[in-house]
Amino acid sequence: MATMSLTPEARAYLDAFKATGTPMESVSPEQARALVAPLKSRKEAVSEIRDIWIPGPEGELSALVYTPLIHEDREDLLPTIVFFHGGGWVVGSPKSHDGMCRRLCNAMEAIVISVDYRLAPENKYPAAAEDCYAATVWASKFIENFNGDPSRLIVCGDSAGGNLAAVVALMARDRGDPAIAAQVLLYPITDHNYDTGSYRDNGKGYFLTTETMKWFWNHYLESPEQGKEPYASPLQADLKGLPPAIVLTAEYDPLRDEGHAYASKLQAAGVTVRRVACLGQVHGFLRRLDLFPAAAGGTLIGVCKQTREMLGWPAVEWTGDSV
Repeated sequence: MATMSLTPEARAYLDAFKATGTPMESVSPEQARALVAPLKSRKEAVSEIRDIWIPGPEGELSALVYTPLIHEDREDLLPTIVFFHGGGWVVGSPKSHDGMCRRLCNAMEAIVISVDYRLAPENKYPAAAEDCYAATVWASKFIENFNGDPSRLIVCGDSAGGNLAAVVALMARDRGDPAIAAQVLLYPITDHNYDTGSYRDNGKGYFLTTETMKWFWNHYLESPEQGKEPYASPLQADLKGLPPAIVLTAEYDPLRDEGHAYASKLQAAGVTVRRVACLGQVHGFLRRLDLFPAAAGGTLIGVCKQTREMLGWPAVEWTGDSV
């Protein structure tokens, strides 16, 4: 149940979406992708962004590599975040999440690799997960070429990207490589299940809807039975032996309860977990630095601080460039 009213920014966002937005389930995947365009707000400065290619399981994957501003006068290796964008496995790209990656890069003082994994329905499960795993393995071997530290490797993503980050952590444990320092899961999809309190409370009228989630899952999976597999629904997995986790949830989000459930199951398995509950917020707000500059930007800074503290790394003071 909700404990705080929607923030004014969230209410304005929902009102605008209700007036002019297009539900993704009402259009084709190609049309939906056009709706998730890169944001036109002022971009937070970073030191450098490089376009690179990474070998994937079915061909090369493109990626963006971000270097933080604070790194300009430093010679030591930096932590590395392998970032997987959200979009229900169907939409989105590194460009759609550029603002988030810039903020994470500076606030964590880390190299960020944002991976352009294959999308559904053209590439069904587990294509995206295998791409993200391959990119993480590549980072563990070659990130030193970009001043990244392979011994301080973090996987991170929002929504479907949070699902992929959790799955990559599972794959790395199961396959014995690479070593992952932490998983940062931002309102993640963790279970193919619509029968939760947050789906009932927030499945209509709060931007991400039950119908949209069904549309995403139906495009991602070959069959509903695949939704029971751990690499599709990490909540169904044995979670012992996984790296420490940050799990962030938004109050007015149908995915809220599965995020809480995943954090609880990780803790029950002996995994160190820090929870971040964003009261009064809706799904997807972190990407919208143009509409939620203080809430989104400040929350991302807080997530980075908590991650460093959880791992025992020195603190980074970053108050944030304007966005």
